[in-house]
Amino acid sequence: MIHVIATIECNLGKRVDFIEAFKRNVPNCLAEDGCLAYGPTIDTDSGISAQGPLRDNVVTVVEQWASLDALNAHLTAPHMATYREEVQSMVAGVSLQVLEPA
Repeated sequence: MIHVIATIECNLGKRVDFIEAFKRNVPNCLAEDGCLAYGPTIDTDSGISAQGPLRDNVVTVVEQWASLDALNAHLTAPHMATYREEVQSMVAGVSLQVLEPA
């Protein structure tokens, strides 16, 4: 099993639009072979001292895939190319952490 934490930095004022576009693509991703979980999250004020400052322009995508092959197929899926084109003007940067259970 593979876990992915994708951090999407949105252009200022574009996070709501980005989340709407992202959510329209979620059913396509969940239908992919090997997709176990796929959803957007945003920072919440937990009151926990170890938490860093809230990021108003960030969406963190939490994903779970059956295998690295399933993740790689997802990254090249036609619906992902369409999605990337749709959100291109809303996104300032993307970083990924790909993890496996310890």
